Parts: sequence; structure tokens; C-alpha cells
Amino acid sequence: MAKKIDEKNNQRQEFFFSKKVGKALFDYQMLEDGDKILVAVSGGKDSLSLLKILQYRQKFSPLKYSLTAVHVDLGYKCVHPKILGNYFKQCGVDYEAVSINILKDCKSRKDITCFWCSWNRRKALFEAAARLKCTKVAFGHHKDDIAETILLNMFFNGEISGMNPKQVLFKGALTIIRPLAYVEEKEIIAFAKHQDFPAHMCKCPNADKTKRQEVTKIIKRLEKFCPNVRTNICRSIKRVKTDYTL
Repeated sequence: MAKKIDEKNNQRQEFFFSKKVGKALFDYQMLEDGDKILVAVSGGKDSLSLLKILQYRQKFSPLKYSLTAVHVDLGYKCVHPKILGNYFKQCGVDYEAVSINILKDCKSRKDITCFWCSWNRRKALFEAAARLKCTKVAFGHHKDDIAETILLNMFFNGEISGMNPKQVLFKGALTIIRPLAYVEEKEIIAFAKHQDFPAHMCKCPNADKTKRQEVTKIIKRLEKFCPNVRTNICRSIKRVKTDYTL
């Protein structure tokens, strides 16, 4: 009896998770019929949840699309690509691993920045997308990531910008999509608990000292007084009142 109840709860959770993803896909017109989607999979809960839900939606989506999971091995001590490969085989998903060692040119931990890792990873993913003839690259960035990026750019770059749920690049040759744009991290954590994802062990050398981590703490403190703070931050960038800008 308990097992059946858990199964029903999991199905209900998957349904509501999928519904939020579906709304983002529709609102931003992220998909087109015949799309070949490269899903950037780090091995963490966000990217694996994204892959899982996109695969789930293939069963009933009116738009036909294919999925290819691509993992970029940056040279950190992470979950082994072979473990991910075995997981993707079980899921029936095409998979490719790309290895680049971004640590070899770094003299110390101070040389390793979020920008440096992100730039190298994106370059590898875009090259893989071109080679595999993919039309879209899907990232596992969620609502928390988007809200944090908006504040990071305001605080540290003095500009108002964020992550677009959909962004066309290279004169239309490739499009970035973020189907988890409406999903909060706590929802992903709850969803991932009931999945058979491989244990994620990747650890950035500077993970505990990033600007993003500090902004995350700020948002969590604000949430105590404003429960909708993430939604409001994300919404604000679409509701700019130009009469009150400098």
C-alpha cells in the first residue's frame, strides 16, 4: 500500500513539474517540430531533472523532437563520465562526453573563475551542437539561477540584465533554451529525490567562495519577509518603467 501511495505521489509530482516546464516552453516558443536538442548535462540534479522531464514530455508533445545528452568533463573530480554513460543507456538517450582540461593553464585556485569555467564549457557545447547538427541547446538553469544572475549583474557589473529563457545565437544557427525557467530549486530537489540519478560528486575548487553563493544567501534572507522575492526579481526585468530610468 505504501509503495502504491509513493508511486502516485511521484506521478503527481512529475505531472506538476512537467506542467511548469510546458508553460515555459509555450510562453517562449522554445520548441519547433523536428528540433534536435542538445541537453547540457553536468551530472547534477538540475540538468538530469531537465533531461528526465524533456524525455517524459516526448510521449505526448505535439511537437516531435529528439534529445542528445552531452557532458563536458572539465577536469574536476566528478562523477565519472562512464557512470553517466551507463545511466543514459538505461534511459535510452543518445549521449556524448567531451573532455577539456581547463585546470592545466591555471597556476592557482585564484585563476579559476565562474566566467572561465562557463566560457570553456559553453564553447565545448556549441562545438558539439554544430558537430551533431543540433538546433537547440537546453540548459538546466532554473528560476533561482535567473533571479541570482539579475542581482549579480546589478551588484557587480552595474547593469540590468539576466538569463533569457530563449536566446537566438549565431544569426539563428543555434538557440539556447532554459525550460526550467519557471521552476524553483526547491521543486527540483523534491523531484530529484524520487529519481534514480547517479550520485553527483563534482566540486568546484572555489564553490564555497563565489559571488553567486553570497547572492543566494541574500535572497534566502529576503524570502523570510517576501515569499515571492524570486518571482518579483524575475518579473521586474520585464516591467521596466522607462519614465523612471536615468
